[in-house]
Amino acid sequence: MFFAIFFAFWRFMEIITLIPTMGMLAYFVHGYVEANLLTPNYILILFIVSVLGLAWALFTLFSYHRSSSNALFVSLVDLGFVGAFIAGVYYLRFIANVNCTNISPGSQVDVSFGIFGSATFNTFNINLNKTCSMLKACFVFGIMNTIFFFFTAILAWIHGGKAEAKEKKYHRETRRGGSSRRSHSSHRSRRSSHSHSRTYV
Repeated sequence: MFFAIFFAFWRFMEIITLIPTMGMLAYFVHGYVEANLLTPNYILILFIVSVLGLAWALFTLFSYHRSSSNALFVSLVDLGFVGAFIAGVYYLRFIANVNCTNISPGSQVDVSFGIFGSATFNTFNINLNKTCSMLKACFVFGIMNTIFFFFTAILAWIHGGKAEAKEKKYHRETRRGGSSRRSHSSHRSRRSSHSHSRTYV
């Protein structure tokens, strides 16, 4: 029960953050394709990982019963995505030190307060670089998904270990039950054959 709740929660978090990541990176890929240029690795790697990660998150979320029975396999794949997102974030790491906004002083504005007088305020002009901001958002989302996929990998590994232990215990109990039933039946058969072998004079 708790596995289902936590697993579904972190899967939703992955999907919510991967959809905008994939969309923004697809915008860059489309621009490079239209310009007939090669897409840089720092965009292409994270884009491919985001597409595959989104497809995997959707598949394991909507086929929960199948993924819960194969929890160890899900954990292994999620760990693979952790490594892939680390690689994508590593290639995009240069954007972390880039300033995407430029704030410059603007014109002065006089504001009148009627009988209370007036005041002069200095305004600011904020210039936002769209390309830089989108890449920085993808960088942050990549770090977040590295953490999210690590959480789901740990959850699936714990659930898979418990399920495997329960399955082994069930097989052990069924084997014991079967052997005890066979011993009782053989004992009864020996008693019946012994009774039939008696002769009366």
